[in-house]
Amino acid sequence: MKTKHLLELADAKAIAAAAEAEALKNNWAVTIAIVDDGGHLLWLQRLDGAPAISAHIAPAKAHTAALGRRESRIYEEVINGGRTSFLSAPTIQGMLEGGVPVMKDGHCIGAVGVSGVKSTEDAQIARAGIAAIGL
Repeated sequence: MKTKHLLELADAKAIAAAAEAEALKNNWAVTIAIVDDGGHLLWLQRLDGAPAISAHIAPAKAHTAALGRRESRIYEEVINGGRTSFLSAPTIQGMLEGGVPVMKDGHCIGAVGVSGVKSTEDAQIARAGIAAIGL
């Protein structure tokens, strides 16, 4: 039997605080979602001025990154590269850049999804959050 690392509430709070700080530093109004390794929502935070739709997109990006164990932008690139049949993949909805997996010792323990600004900026915010827990 193996020991499994998990994101705890303290981790989610640290990730969210650092992601929020990165967004505020750049004057970006976004929604930040943090999920566990199964894509289940642990944290959702919509900053003032963030578009309402971002509260749906951010968790979807996080869910996709967690289940796929890779950044959600990979799926966007596959689809943009012509493999449109990937749009029919089950339970994957957030196939846009901005979902970043949280990796520990080669295993996905969760993901952060951000929505509200350019996709590259969403990913920047997610990575800043993850860096706060040393990963």
